[in-house]
Amino acid sequence: QVQLVESGGGLVQPGGSLRLSCAVSGFRLDYLVIGWFRQAPEKERERVSCISSYGSTAYADSVKGRFTISRDNTKKTVYLQMNMLKPEDTAVYYCGARPFGVRFCSTNGADFGSWGQGTQVTVSS
Repeated sequence: QVQLVESGGGLVQPGGSLRLSCAVSGFRLDYLVIGWFRQAPEKERERVSCISSYGSTAYADSVKGRFTISRDNTKKTVYLQMNMLKPEDTAVYYCGARPFGVRFCSTNGADFGSWGQGTQVTVSS
């Protein structure tokens, strides 16, 4: 059973940066596909970024050039570096894992079977 714990959220001014962490346990991280999703009030969940078990990455158009996903297999942690933050980035951010053995990313949250508890990111002056 994969377990995920997010951290690193907080309040930041527009133009600022945050780094979110997703600590993974239960399986080797390099065997898993990990995605970052976010959900703002009264909005649908959105796939922000994803890293496949091969290390390939994907981003939503709204965050390309500002966010970077990476992973440290030794620390079993996936990171989401968020730069040039905007008020519209305000949301609860979740990391999710696709089932063991699946190698590729997906934009559909229903394809991710394990989730963390989420971390709040608020971008406001």
